[in-house]
Amino acid sequence: MPADPSPGIAGETPAHPAGTQQRGAVDRPPRASVASAVEVRRSDRRRRTVSAYREGDRTIVLIPARMSEAEERRWVGVMLDKLAAQESKRIFGDSELTERAERLSAQYFHGRARPVSVRWVTNQNTRWGSCTPAEGSIRLSHRLQGMPEYVVDYVLLHELAHLLVPGHGPSFWRLLEAYPRTERARGYLEGVVAADRLPHLPAARDE
Repeated sequence: MPADPSPGIAGETPAHPAGTQQRGAVDRPPRASVASAVEVRRSDRRRRTVSAYREGDRTIVLIPARMSEAEERRWVGVMLDKLAAQESKRIFGDSELTERAERLSAQYFHGRARPVSVRWVTNQNTRWGSCTPAEGSIRLSHRLQGMPEYVVDYVLLHELAHLLVPGHGPSFWRLLEAYPRTERARGYLEGVVAADRLPHLPAARDE
């Protein structure tokens, strides 16, 4: 019977034992999945668990060698969702936000975007972030707090890019092409906006 890992924490997810056991304990070479930001690593040592963790821009998913291709695709999706759910619980302050912006600038813009200040604000309800290039200041809406970290990183990079290119022309979007999760983050934010625009159900009589 194929292995069928049960969801657990993203760091280590237990799997049901397979009917037969693999001999030897040699890790298979890592294999990149269809999404360039995800790398799947199969291991003969791993028999009962699936795990995942972030490594820079990539997500590493560790699975038993015996898994089928279909199971691999399914559990990659499961683990990505679990990591995002864990990350969404993390809320960092202004100092951590500044450190994150500096790291992202070094990683994707060769350190050329140098903000003077980066902080959360509560008065931005119609946009996710804003930037004043003349002052070197970046402000992120508090509504981003609790969203997956890759989404916060995208908004930070968007505003950092404005320190280098003021408008939204082709050169601006070329800068953001360096971030592998740009489209995914934009899709997430578009989904949030669409959900906010849905009509609310009328309250029950007793509410």
